[in-house]
Amino acid sequence: MANVTQTPLNPGDSPLVREALSSVVSRETPATQPAATQAPVAQPPAAQPAAAQRGGTSSEGDGSWPRPAKCRVVAVANQKGGVGKTTTSVNIAAALSMHGQRVLVVDLDPQGNASTALATEHRGDVPDVYQVLVDDLPMADIVKQVPEMPNLYCAPATIDLAGAEIELVSLVAREARLRRALAAYEEEFDYIVIDCPPSLGLLTVNALVAAEEVMIPIQCEYYALEGLGQLLRNVDLIKAHLNPTLRLSTIVLTMYDGRTRLASQVADEVRSHFGDTVLKTVIPRSVRLSEAPSYGQSVMTYDPGSSGAMAYMDAAREIAHQAAVA
Repeated sequence: MANVTQTPLNPGDSPLVREALSSVVSRETPATQPAATQAPVAQPPAAQPAAAQRGGTSSEGDGSWPRPAKCRVVAVANQKGGVGKTTTSVNIAAALSMHGQRVLVVDLDPQGNASTALATEHRGDVPDVYQVLVDDLPMADIVKQVPEMPNLYCAPATIDLAGAEIELVSLVAREARLRRALAAYEEEFDYIVIDCPPSLGLLTVNALVAAEEVMIPIQCEYYALEGLGQLLRNVDLIKAHLNPTLRLSTIVLTMYDGRTRLASQVADEVRSHFGDTVLKTVIPRSVRLSEAPSYGQSVMTYDPGSSGAMAYMDAAREIAHQAAVA
């Protein structure tokens, strides 16, 4: 077992977060090894100072990452299904929250998968994003703290949200209802991550009008770039007519299989088109990423030593440091 550099802890973290940040063993690795080859496990370092002030910088040594000068509202969008939007939203948000950032995940997908992964109740008559968009319920009435993740919050989605596409059509300022709800929400966050449905309908339009940044997960497969042009055209239209501050800030390459030439070719093609917008970190295929939601966890706490968790941690670190140089 190779030694893994541990991340310093922050005071006040929950036991689950402390365990995840100090873990050096993955479920992908055999639990035991012969005594002669087993490496000693390093002890967690002492608690370090709390998160940096907003807009400040911090070293990797204090366990926190740079806080943005103001809240970054990021819509995670791609009308193609199965590319890792929810997995990316949940795990990037969890990684940021574990390093001193206050993060809200807004589940805008009627399937409610982000709510499931964050152990947030989203069945029955639970107040959800649908009531915020259609009935003008205050956002504060639906947001819940994620269990054992002190800095992470979730605005859940129920199946009722599936009807919002139709009901929003007749409402005034239908494209800006999410933006208005977030603007009226007085709680202060460093990041608001909006998990969009796999479509370009009114729910996704609401997310793009509310956000300042778009993050696009792109699967490292043959069909990855099909339909991407339409999404980018929609982003340009919304920027021109509804939200002039919107920009494509991040592209994440997901489901990367290093054993195939195709994955490498897709990654090279995306990088040639989009340059530095593409994160250096690629997200590999990992069964742990699929298993974690069934336990009501992100992979960051379910198996922090897995390849998927470490990749999302590196991706979140890149995103956090974008704020420091923006």
